[in-house]
Amino acid sequence: MTFSFLNPLYTAVSWIIVQFHSLYSNVFDPDGGWAWGLAIASMVVVIRICLIPLFVKQIKATRAMQAIQPKMKAIQERYKNDRQRQSEEMMKLYKEAGTNPFSSCLPILVQAPFFTALYGVLAKVAKGQDIGVIHGDLLVSAGKAHIFGAPLSATFVGSGETSVKIVTAVMIILMSLSQFVTQRQLMTKNVDLTVKTPFMQQQKMLMYVFPIMFAVMGINFPVGVLVYWLTTNVWSMGQQLIVIHNNPTPGSKAFEERQARLKKAGRLRPDGTEIKGALWGMLPPSKAAISEAASEAAAAAAVEESVRANRQQPRRQSKSQRQGGGQPTAELSKETPAEEPADAVPADSGAKPAAAKQAAAKPAGTKQGTRQQPKRGGGQRPKKKS
Repeated sequence: MTFSFLNPLYTAVSWIIVQFHSLYSNVFDPDGGWAWGLAIASMVVVIRICLIPLFVKQIKATRAMQAIQPKMKAIQERYKNDRQRQSEEMMKLYKEAGTNPFSSCLPILVQAPFFTALYGVLAKVAKGQDIGVIHGDLLVSAGKAHIFGAPLSATFVGSGETSVKIVTAVMIILMSLSQFVTQRQLMTKNVDLTVKTPFMQQQKMLMYVFPIMFAVMGINFPVGVLVYWLTTNVWSMGQQLIVIHNNPTPGSKAFEERQARLKKAGRLRPDGTEIKGALWGMLPPSKAAISEAASEAAAAAAVEESVRANRQQPRRQSKSQRQGGGQPTAELSKETPAEEPADAVPADSGAKPAAAKQAAAKPAGTKQGTRQQPKRGGGQRPKKKS
């Protein structure tokens, strides 16, 4: 099925494939699957090279989305009963951060027209109809091309041959597996683990959803389209490995590993930044830059050591010193004589223990031997005896 408004894309895709086919025909059989299959794979490489600026934008947008996740969560909780205000605040936050949720999908969205055009080209080739610049002898040659015994236009569902089904099934599995590995390495090594947000849960869910979705759709893809998606997935995996190794997300596991490598190589400044070489950091730094950074690190370590040595630690006090206001026990004994408790009884007195208890029970200021006078009340006095 083709669309008339995509005719310019059909022409562009078929022209790129034909140019690479003519190149590989010098090495492989022009009617063989290697010449046509490598032509499709090379077209994918050209498209992905053109999409590198969008890939860089996708990385920046993904990191910005991770950074604003706590603010997004706060907005959702604050305006959970006002959807309109919540949407307005979200759009304002996206504008301030310079990102949006759709930025991470840009490479896939841009590839969609090329994927549709390739699907249409292969569908026309399968029917023996001219498409773009593929006509005449080129059309006959493309119809003869087989990859491991499967024609370029064959599908898993539409073919009745067992060998074709095996080839397409293996390619579908490889396509889905490469998609899963690419997403998994992103989640396990290049995500800031210090921030726990719903965004991470969504990414984990997509890690399983995308491979299943590709597997379900892949049973209707021609072999040439499976070559396209398998090539682009492998490219994405390698491209992401390079980014994770050289420019990981701060706070991620890959970032800690990179900092350890730079420190071991002497390319880490005291402030944690990398010493980069010429050509935007692609070349290694000079020995002078590394020695200068090592001198800065040594000076910073010396300053830190001197500060640590001059810092006085508070002396540990015993419980009696803390109760005595921090003064040593010996000084307290010299300055303040110990007071005898009020209920102490001399050792040489012959008083009984009961008398001592009775004396202690009396209120202070009451002399021993005096009677306690009864309180005057409002009652009548006792009559005198006659």
